[in-house]
Amino acid sequence: MEELKAGLEIHQQLDTGKLFCRCPGFLRKEEPDYKVERKLHSVAGEGGEVDVAVEHEAAKDKIFEYECYNDNVCLVDLDEEPPRDIDKEALKIALQISLLLNCDIIQDTQVMRKTVIDGSNVSGFQRTVLIGQDGYIETSKGKVGIMKVILEEDAARVIKKGKDKNVYRLDRLGIPMVEIVTEPDIDDKEMAKEAALKIGDILRACKVKRGIGTIRQDVNMSFSFGGEWSERIEMKGVQEPDLIINSIENEMKRQKKLVEKGDSVAEVRNALENGESEFMRPLPGAARMYPETDLKLLHISRDEINVVRKNLPKLRSEIKKELKKEGLSEEMISLVLQNNKVEEYKELLQLLGEPNFIAKMLVLWPKEIAKRLDKNVDEVDEKLHLDVFEEVINNIKKKQISEGDVKGILEKIVSGIPVEDAMKKEDVDNLEDEIMNIVKSKPGLTVKSYMGLVMKEFKGKVSGSEIMEILKKLVKE
Repeated sequence: MEELKAGLEIHQQLDTGKLFCRCPGFLRKEEPDYKVERKLHSVAGEGGEVDVAVEHEAAKDKIFEYECYNDNVCLVDLDEEPPRDIDKEALKIALQISLLLNCDIIQDTQVMRKTVIDGSNVSGFQRTVLIGQDGYIETSKGKVGIMKVILEEDAARVIKKGKDKNVYRLDRLGIPMVEIVTEPDIDDKEMAKEAALKIGDILRACKVKRGIGTIRQDVNMSFSFGGEWSERIEMKGVQEPDLIINSIENEMKRQKKLVEKGDSVAEVRNALENGESEFMRPLPGAARMYPETDLKLLHISRDEINVVRKNLPKLRSEIKKELKKEGLSEEMISLVLQNNKVEEYKELLQLLGEPNFIAKMLVLWPKEIAKRLDKNVDEVDEKLHLDVFEEVINNIKKKQISEGDVKGILEKIVSGIPVEDAMKKEDVDNLEDEIMNIVKSKPGLTVKSYMGLVMKEFKGKVSGSEIMEILKKLVKE
């Protein structure tokens, strides 16, 4: 009989400044302002022993080059200055996540150093602090315990790896990150996927970074084949929910062969896109942690915990139910959530009770306008801020413009026309004759098709309702 025992480790970047300095936490694309070279050496952990994974890295004797920027890399990142106190906003978010995972909060906790000498931390260690423990989540196949929630600093990102030298960029080093470690309660591959999705839902409810590289997901697993358990495998980079299932299936097959030969070894492996994996390094032990002597004990007061508890964010699953109840379509719900526009949507809905129109105006039309005008979406969003939408809606309510005019008005605003001017209608002489000429030039089209042609011709000078009224008289469908 084949059995599975598995747990998840999920690392998620938080959307704040860096954890132990006051530098902003964002990534860079341009060439660095300066570079620094270092070599790292191994040190013993709190128990006086050097960890096996640390010895493995130290034996490589590599040079590490660090690319730095003047505005988001400082002496703390370069290990030339002691760390500052922990970022308050990052701590608050870590508390939110811990409470949503039903964890007990550790009120007096020690920042620790975790020895890391693969070059990804200039100091040779990563600062990490235990925030919550003994929590749980519910799945359809039973509870999964949350062993611990840790707040820690992210590592530098790899730019290039070579035999004798690795190049890292320090823009990412120090960005706050929560690590969520579950108990090995997962005994089914579908349960592993469901647990990952549930934890993901909780993370997205809080202020976390989005996009590629901001979340990293690992699976710890071992297997029993008729009572004989394999060694524990830590599978790194199992990013997609379906990849969790494929990775477990393939590792089970691999371990079955190894156990039969007596060759099963505890190790860290890298998940590949096809569900297979490759060796990375020996599995680290517990001999690489020791206290951070430059920081005092972190105290989290009961009042602080209670304030966070009273203001916990809603989960996406809860928000979806609310939006659906308001009449928003499934497609629009997904777009509003993906674009983090829930608050703006709710504010505008109070002004005009048209859910799908509000959603299109917020998340659909700006992207279409950006594509049509060949502009960056961020640039469009900067011009179409909440005040603009409120003014447009107020003009709809005063019947000075119609809903059909709005898309053209927004395009004018993005093009640089002041908001008030963009909403002014221009008189068009012989409107019906001009529309008739367009219809005659392309006979046989639908009213909808003609509508697009006419709107393109007049570019917002005439309201959509006026055009539609004339087209219905001219075109018989």
